[in-house]
Amino acid sequence: MAAETRRDGFLGGRLQLAQPVAGYRAGADAVMLAAACPAVAGESVLELGCGAGAALLCLGTRVPGLELTGLELQDDYAALARANATANGLAASILTGDLGRMPAELRARSFDHVIANPPYFQSGTIAPDAGRGTARHEDAPLSLWIGTALRRLRPGGWLALIHRAERLGAILTVLDGQAGEITILPVSARSGRAAGRVIVLARKGARAPLRLLYPFIMHEKPSHGADGEDLTAAAHAVLREAAALNLRDR
Repeated sequence: MAAETRRDGFLGGRLQLAQPVAGYRAGADAVMLAAACPAVAGESVLELGCGAGAALLCLGTRVPGLELTGLELQDDYAALARANATANGLAASILTGDLGRMPAELRARSFDHVIANPPYFQSGTIAPDAGRGTARHEDAPLSLWIGTALRRLRPGGWLALIHRAERLGAILTVLDGQAGEITILPVSARSGRAAGRVIVLARKGARAPLRLLYPFIMHEKPSHGADGEDLTAAAHAVLREAAALNLRDR
């Protein structure tokens, strides 16, 4: 990863994060993931693959009083996450390690919530920047991400994931028999277009029926214009005003 970083604003500037100029930089997906987590003050949250801390720290900014923990494979990104937490006045424990060799201090714990934005791409051209390539390409299988998350959850705890819509079948296969009360929110760039992302919220050990929600639309206009932001009111509330998605109440 290149040493040079730049500072990016999240949640309408409430959160300022240093992210690598040439490496992987989190964006709207991280904010949406944080908004999907139903954590309340006093609860514990673990993010798997926290990168520079975008999702975890967005959640901590929206919900003060959380116990925040992140696990990150890459040393440089873990260091950025720690620095970003400190710079924003948020207490967070960031550990370096991978899913297959979970640090002992995490294996001994359970959490009220686990959130994750697993790498999206199974194949294709690897990004020339090693940090970006590791963050975007699926070295550990999706089943390991979900299985690890479920093991770290307390009974009745909540798992929140964001991923490509085409991986929904694989996600549900892993969750089958282990989690229920599943809520699926398709996320579409524009009205009338197929969902590119899905947010999945599931409760460990629950047996309530699955719910498929109406799609969340990110942009107002039918196509991308040359200038200006065209977020829907709902997307603006989440991305700029730190609103929660409240999936359990929809």
